Amino acid sequence: MKVRDIMSPRVISVAPDASILEAIRLMLANHISGLPVIEASGALAGVVTEGDFLRRSETGTERKRPRWLEFLLGPGRLAAEYVHTHGRTVRDVMTPTPVTIDENAGVEEAVEIMEHRRIKRLPVVRGAQVVGIVSRANLLHALARVATAAPPPAMSDVAIRDALLAQFEKLTWTPAALVDPVVKDGVVELWGTITEESQREALNVCARNIPGVKSVVSHLTWIEPMSGMAIGEPEDEQAAQ
Repeated sequence: MKVRDIMSPRVISVAPDASILEAIRLMLANHISGLPVIEASGALAGVVTEGDFLRRSETGTERKRPRWLEFLLGPGRLAAEYVHTHGRTVRDVMTPTPVTIDENAGVEEAVEIMEHRRIKRLPVVRGAQVVGIVSRANLLHALARVATAAPPPAMSDVAIRDALLAQFEKLTWTPAALVDPVVKDGVVELWGTITEESQREALNVCARNIPGVKSVVSHLTWIEPMSGMAIGEPEDEQAAQ
């Protein structure tokens, strides 16, 4: 899935020379927490978000530091902060050179950037032009579309077991050879050993994601690594699909 497949093509933006009041009104009216700042040429100049208005002279929330700390920070840093807290245009408060993503990039890349940079939205570009916005909400909408898609056809017990074993081989957090699934009428029984209690539920989830699985019954034995004690299921616990 590409970014262009899930992005919002309608870009609500603001000009660099617009007033901060105009930017605030746009965000409030459209129920969004950030805006791309776009030049008249269509080029992206920056991004302005709610966070840029947290410290403002109007609300008395400018940073107040001891004199000795201001001396260490230097006049350049203090002057830049003054512009940010007292400026009247979007250009004064925006974050310049924002992170962007190409419309043909994969959704996984967008998620990695948003997670690593701790941001909620990414301007989507085609060359130098902004053609959309991808946000966390767009990712949720994409997930909802996938989750409501028609379920795959049911598989035979043999096919379910083969698919499950193939999935186990891909797992890096548990040795596939330690878990042996048995499938009958779509019910998966998991036999074997695990070295971490958390692996039990993870293996149950793995099994439930196989098309055709009706339910999962765990008979896994946890080998406590420090003592070597074998701890089985308190009872055969059936995990609902």
